[in-house]
Amino acid sequence: MRRVYNRFAYLSLLICCLSLMGHGKVFADESPASQPLGSGVEAPAQEAASVAFDGADMAWMMISSALVLMMTAPGLALFYGGLVRKKNILGVMMQCVFLMGLMSVIWALWGYSFAFGSDILGGFMGGFDHILLKGVIPSWENGAVVIPANGTIPTSLFMVFQMMFFIITPALICGAFAERMKFSSMVVFSILWGSFVYCPIAHWVWSGTGWLCEANADALYPAFDFAGGTVVHISSGFSALVCAILLGKRLGYGQEPMPPHNLTYTFIGATLLWVGWFGFNAGSAGSASPGAVNAFVATHLAAAAGVLAWAAAEWVKNGKPSILGACSGAVAGLVCITPACGTVTPLSAIILGLAAGFACYLACTTLKGKFKYDDSLDAFGVHGIGGTVGAILTGVFATRAITGNPEGSGLLEGNTQQFINQLVSVGAAIAISVIGTIIILKLIDMTMGLRVSKDGEIQGLDLSQHGEEGYIFL
Repeated sequence: MRRVYNRFAYLSLLICCLSLMGHGKVFADESPASQPLGSGVEAPAQEAASVAFDGADMAWMMISSALVLMMTAPGLALFYGGLVRKKNILGVMMQCVFLMGLMSVIWALWGYSFAFGSDILGGFMGGFDHILLKGVIPSWENGAVVIPANGTIPTSLFMVFQMMFFIITPALICGAFAERMKFSSMVVFSILWGSFVYCPIAHWVWSGTGWLCEANADALYPAFDFAGGTVVHISSGFSALVCAILLGKRLGYGQEPMPPHNLTYTFIGATLLWVGWFGFNAGSAGSASPGAVNAFVATHLAAAAGVLAWAAAEWVKNGKPSILGACSGAVAGLVCITPACGTVTPLSAIILGLAAGFACYLACTTLKGKFKYDDSLDAFGVHGIGGTVGAILTGVFATRAITGNPEGSGLLEGNTQQFINQLVSVGAAIAISVIGTIIILKLIDMTMGLRVSKDGEIQGLDLSQHGEEGYIFL
């Protein structure tokens, strides 16, 4: 009976998607702006008029939003969950699912406005224009429904797609302080970090008035970041490094073995992340378009190359490749292509994937071993390093053939300024992430503390923080 029900549900979902895609044009009361250039690049404001939304674009963006949400849970929850010791599996899963709830509400109340509102504090962040989703969700005005538009989709859909990025970014940081941070402290950290680190970076890079936004003609250093290399990965990766250092090492780290307790979970999580990343990157086109297709193909090939690079590195050094290495390589390739997937060719994506696989492997082994910081699940080694490599190489391999812009090229096509812009964007993201994270952690440590007690850490976060066990065998 359950199998019949599942098949019926899948069939119903398929029919719904096909009907939306075939519906054609849905008229609204506000003019859509020009096609969005990337994940967060807002379409410029238009005069209100009777114009059309595109059914295919709306269907694709709803599917992409769901795919990105799936990346947090079950994707990241399983990927990280398998890497911790079994006494902390529920702690990781609780962090992921709670952040799905917490960050969603924050984004609706004030986060979207802080990221995409008009400039305040000299352009440091967005203002209060969209608090409580003002100007985002439909309203009743002068006897008619007004649906705010962003490109060919409702602004509310653009908002919810961006919400999924806001959810997963702090969840990535959790990998650095896994097995030792108080749950209550994690909650407060995520609220403050999302509001005052993530939102400003998103405003700089994706808001139409941002000083790093490629669509802003007045931007000081317009950088290419199609789907979040700086906004998501560099910010989370370098913040993760700060967390790992300031919280200190896990009890027994370096003195007793702490192997992953279930690599089967990690494999399932990694492959779910791979599939979800198609929504993450191709969805960042903002439409069902040739740009989305290029992002889709480039994303897949970069992940594939990342698998090969990390596995090859292990094979050479250790004499055999591992499933953990292959999964880590896939994620490294996906991270690296994120800023570049809308500006480089699929063949260049293979180069980026290979570069990320080798660079992140070295960061998670040699670099981590040399400096002896306890980045529990290698959030910095994969996301910080992979995001940095990707953002910089975007300035090398970007090509007019993909951007369709005579000025939209990189170093290989003679555009030195774009390479400089990429370096500036990387530096800015690192600076605010490091400084902001230090301030937030210090404030939390002074007021409520960061780490669980020694006994609580030995017992495990499942029991000490949540009163539950992940594995009960009768």
